[in-house]
Amino acid sequence: MKAIFQTTISKIGEFAQDALQEDMLITFREGAPQDIVDYCFIHQHSTTLGELTVGGELELADIRYPITAVGEVATQNLRELGHLTVRFNGDRQAEFPGSIHVTGPTPGDIPLGSTLKFFA
Repeated sequence: MKAIFQTTISKIGEFAQDALQEDMLITFREGAPQDIVDYCFIHQHSTTLGELTVGGELELADIRYPITAVGEVATQNLRELGHLTVRFNGDRQAEFPGSIHVTGPTPGDIPLGSTLKFFA
């Protein structure tokens, strides 16, 4: 597998950690509108070198999560906006067009400076 995207969490919105309690992580690139920033893990935007795929992996703070579903606009949203909703429930069908689903335990905390990588 090769890395297709890598970034660093540079800001954590006031309510971003709350989504983890619902098995969800929401990302957006730096420069997002403030009302969105409050609910997101903000990261330094990076080039996307491929497509998010079922069978690929998400690496978050050195933990690997197999990707089980990819919404139809998830890669485009990541590429253009740095926006992605990650669901930690292992579903095989994407809940929303911009979401991906992974298998593994939901992180209890994602510290500032954590790395986020995708592999395909």
